[in-house]
Amino acid sequence: TLGGAERLMFTAAFDRYILTVAPSSLPEGHDEYLRRASLVEQFDLSNPEGTFCFIGAGLATDDWPRLVIEQRYSPAGYGFLPGVLLAHDTDVLFVGAGTRLLAYRVSVPARLWEDDASCGFFSWERHGRTVLMLAELELAAWAVTGEKLWSFPVEPPWSHSVTSPTVTVDVMGTITTFSLTVGPRTAT
Repeated sequence: TLGGAERLMFTAAFDRYILTVAPSSLPEGHDEYLRRASLVEQFDLSNPEGTFCFIGAGLATDDWPRLVIEQRYSPAGYGFLPGVLLAHDTDVLFVGAGTRLLAYRVSVPARLWEDDASCGFFSWERHGRTVLMLAELELAAWAVTGEKLWSFPVEPPWSHSVTSPTVTVDVMGTITTFSLTVGPRTAT
């Protein structure tokens, strides 16, 4: 079920923003979160497969989050955990869970885009004005303002390192180096 006895919920403050996260259940007062939000986005809630995640975002001066995102996501566990990155200087929230990637404007809630992380999302990283998305089969980059910069296919085992202004990717022993902001020449 979406509720249950194991209710884990936490908040995180970033500059002038607050995120409220319930990674595996509905939060206490769930109906009130939905009623008070300016934008509520719900994905695959009726799907019996996957894991539930609730994310609320708003300004520190808000009594309740103005943006609520609820979803069931898969794959889940074993390195596939939901992740958020808040670029507080541009008011953009990046969300990844399962294979779904989302970006939102927070102060006046609006979805900027939805994308796909084939085979599963791992994490977000910020390097200056660039946000990297790490997934099972893809390394991709967005500007902190939300525009997609490039995508690079990978396959496990793979690793990367960033020494601005370059990214070095090791895919099963094959090393590729390219610009963090421009990406590889084979970018899609």
